[in-house]
Parts: sequence; structure tokens; C-alpha cells
Amino acid sequence: MHEQSANPEPETAPGTLTRPATTTAPPPPPRTVSFAPDAAPNAAPRHRSTPSRRGGPILLAAGLLLAALNLRIAIASVGPVLDDIEHGQPLSSTAAGVFTTIPVLCFGGFAFVTPALVRRWGMHRLLGVTMLLLAAGVLVRLQPSTAALFSGTVVAGASIAVANVLMPGLIKHDFAHRSGLMMGLYTTFLFIGAAAASGLTVPLENALGTGWRHTLALWALPAIAAFLLWLPQTGSRRAAQAADHQLAPDGSAPKGPAAPGARAAGRGPGLRALAHDRTAWAVTVFMGTQSLGYYALLSWIPSLLQDSGMSAGQAGWMLSFSTFPGVVASLLTPALARRPAGRFPAVIVTVVLCGAAYAGLATTPVSLAYLWMVLLGLGQGAAISLALSLIVWCAPDAAHASALSTLAQGTGYLVAALGPFGLGAIHSLTGGWTAPMVVLGAVLAVQLVAGLLASREHTVLAA
Repeated sequence: MHEQSANPEPETAPGTLTRPATTTAPPPPPRTVSFAPDAAPNAAPRHRSTPSRRGGPILLAAGLLLAALNLRIAIASVGPVLDDIEHGQPLSSTAAGVFTTIPVLCFGGFAFVTPALVRRWGMHRLLGVTMLLLAAGVLVRLQPSTAALFSGTVVAGASIAVANVLMPGLIKHDFAHRSGLMMGLYTTFLFIGAAAASGLTVPLENALGTGWRHTLALWALPAIAAFLLWLPQTGSRRAAQAADHQLAPDGSAPKGPAAPGARAAGRGPGLRALAHDRTAWAVTVFMGTQSLGYYALLSWIPSLLQDSGMSAGQAGWMLSFSTFPGVVASLLTPALARRPAGRFPAVIVTVVLCGAAYAGLATTPVSLAYLWMVLLGLGQGAAISLALSLIVWCAPDAAHASALSTLAQGTGYLVAALGPFGLGAIHSLTGGWTAPMVVLGAVLAVQLVAGLLASREHTVLAA
């Protein structure tokens, strides 16, 4: 049985003259580009860890870091002029306490709406929106009313909450191979922004002579600058959704390879799935305990030092001074703990530094105040940078990083909001500061266990 030619020659009638057949090479098959030679037909092409955004990686990194600079300014600028706000608004002590707690509650509560916003806007475009809303919230506080003061703070806190969640996912998405460096710079700029706001607000108020409202409004300028620098990364809504990974309202990404952003980040987990993952909870508990200690002492260290005989001005300076070692620790820790083998020692050293500072503040707070502030700054700076970096390191891709960031920061900051109230209540019950420091030491024990569990070489929802 013979095979029929794929291209049989045409039949001709007898006597018909025909041209001799010429042998020609068959045309080459169409050239195709394959992202992976063994990829399935419907497989999505491989994603490059650093996408090509407008302006290149330098402009992208600069925009991220300027946005990070703004994530504590609107909050840290209030403390130095809180007495002026209480007398000028006026506010009762209870109302002032609620006012200072609003931002941390916003950090936790509004974190959980971020996945739905990402699905609608895309990560890069949404970050630009948060900078605009942050500036608007700061400017609303110019209006001479208590409602404007509180509503502007809620808007600013909500904007920061969303940006807080976005940052780890953006770094994982755009700087996957430089995540340690970028997380170090990110947390460093958080500290720099807080230090600048707390240290410059009163001098600006004295120099301008226009009162606390206009002084606080000036801090809208860095947010506007961040929006303008980030503007090239936003693009159109369709382009943003095509470039970013998208999360559903429950924290999951749209199904299927054709879903917007499925190529870029893969399918993300739902928050319900993360709620059953031990690594996710270890990261969340570490985030919550270190935040609780940070915000509790941020509120009460000046009072602790003043109760021990230090002047109010010196006590405020001590709190600001602790940010300088914090900047150094936040910059170096992610680089030193980039590999899993370096994370266990980093967690232990962080807890030891904070524990030594707590013990010193409970026993000899004034005579060795600079030593305790150095230890506290190093410990807290390392802790916050580790907490944020673990979100990136424990996630296999940007979609998982965003979902884990939502769980860790949303839950963590809600826990942290208990810190100032809890420490103040214990102080009121005992009449001293030894018991509050002991309680913070117990929180450190939980932080140590959670940090060691989160430092294992596991990613969330690993098989």
C-alpha cells in the first residue's frame, strides 16, 4: 500500500505539452516565539520579576520611596502640637485620646478594603489615588471645626492604610530580585518621614506664626509631590489593570489565565485560605505584637520619663532621638536577614534589644536614657523592617504578597490600637511603670515565638 503524495501532480490529457517539473524547497514553517519550550498551549507566558514601567526602574523606585515618606507624616506631625489642638479646638482629654487613636484604627480597618480597590483600579494606579486622598485629608483639617479635624484624619488614615497594604505587593511585583534592598529603603523612609514630621512641625509653627492648622496643612505638599512623581506609573485604567495583578473582594485573584493581571502575578489566595495557614498567622502575630509595642511606647515614653523627673522638652527629644538608630536598623536588617538562615538571629536580637530597653526604662529611666533609647530604636527599627519584609519573603508572588499584607497589616494594626489604651490603663491601675513594662515584656515573648515560626523557609499556602 503506497502513500499518496500530499501535493499530487495534476493530470494532463494525452498529447498535451507540459513544462518539465522543477524541484523547489518547501516554504519554511511559520516562525513562532515560545516563552517556554515545554509550556502547555494555554499556559501564560512567564512573568519577568521587574516589569518595564514608564520612566525606568530609577523613577519607579523614587516614586515608591517618596510615597513611603508620606505614610507616617500626617500622623507624626500631630503629636508635637497636640496641646495646641486641645486648647485651640478645643478638645477634651478623652476626645484627644480618640483623635490620636483614629489613625491606627484606620490602618487596621481600611486595610481589608484594599483587595476590592486593587481589583477596580490596579496597584500602581491605586497608589497614586492614595497620595491624592492623603493630601486632601490633610488639607481638610484647615477648616476650623471638630468635624473637619476628625474627618480629615479619617481620610488621611484610610489613605495610608491602603498604601500600607499596597507597598509589599508593589515591591514584590516590581523589585522581586531586590526585595531586601527595597524593603530596607522603604522602612527607612517611613522612619525619616516620621522623624521629619515630629521634629519640624513645631519649628515651622514658630517660624510661620499662623497656628497649628496651617502648619499641619503644609504636610500635604510631600503627598502632592509623591503623586506627581508617581503619575507616569498610573497610565489609563485599562493599562493599569492589564499590568497589575487583581484581587477579588475576598482577597482572591480572578480565575483563569485571561483574567486581568493573571500573567503578571498569578492567581492570588483568598483571605479565608490564608486564615488556615500557620505561616500567614505567624507573620500576622509578629506584625501585631511589634506594632503594639511601638505605638504603646510612642504614646507613653514622654510621660514615663517626665514621671521620673525629666523635663517635658527633654522627654520629647528622647522620643525623637530613638528614631535615628531606628533608621539604621530598618535599613540594614532586611539585607542581613534576606536568607532564611539570617532571620532567626535577627528575630532574637530584635527581641533582646527591646527587652533590654524595657528593663532599663522600668528601673533607671533617666540616668541611662540615651542608652535605652538607642536600644529601643534599634530593636523597633529592626522589628518593623522584619515584619514588612516577612510579608514579601513568605509570599511566592505579588498576588500572595498583597493578600498576606492585607491580613497581616489589617489584623496587626487593629491589635496595635490596643497598645496605648492598654498601657495607660495598667499604669492607672498600678500607679507606676514597672507593671506596664512587664506586660510589654510578655508581649515580646509572643513576638519571639511568632517571629521564629515566620522565619522558617516556608511560603504561605505551600503544599
